Amino acid sequence: MVTKAIIKAFQRKKDRNWDKTYWGFDIHETIILPNWSEVDIPITFYPHAKEVLQLISAKKDIICILFTCSHPNEIKVYEKLFKENDIHFDYVNENPEVHGVKYGYYEKKPYFNVLFEDKAGFDPLEDWQKVKEVFLAHYSTESA
Repeated sequence: MVTKAIIKAFQRKKDRNWDKTYWGFDIHETIILPNWSEVDIPITFYPHAKEVLQLISAKKDIICILFTCSHPNEIKVYEKLFKENDIHFDYVNENPEVHGVKYGYYEKKPYFNVLFEDKAGFDPLEDWQKVKEVFLAHYSTESA
């Protein structure tokens, strides 16, 4: 479950004195309800996805990366949609901040601490609310 990855990322950030973590987000079947159309680009958010992404992307210590197989013309539509909904992604399909380091080679695979991906088990109908709870709990205790 992605909440375990979030908790682990927050703990590693604290333990290793990192100034930020990197979170990757797939679009279809994760943020946006798919329609499997080759013509119409789906733009309907899953319940809670928009609200949680607004919270996450507002944090300066989280770098948000859009990780998608969408075509370039679709990515432009999604970037506009997200911007209009106050959701901000720092990068698309890349993480230029982390390259080859001692523990891994990230020239072709973007580095993430957390990955929201339906094919990796993320369930958008259940997990967005759980992510919100873990996220808010972390930031409420961090500021206390």
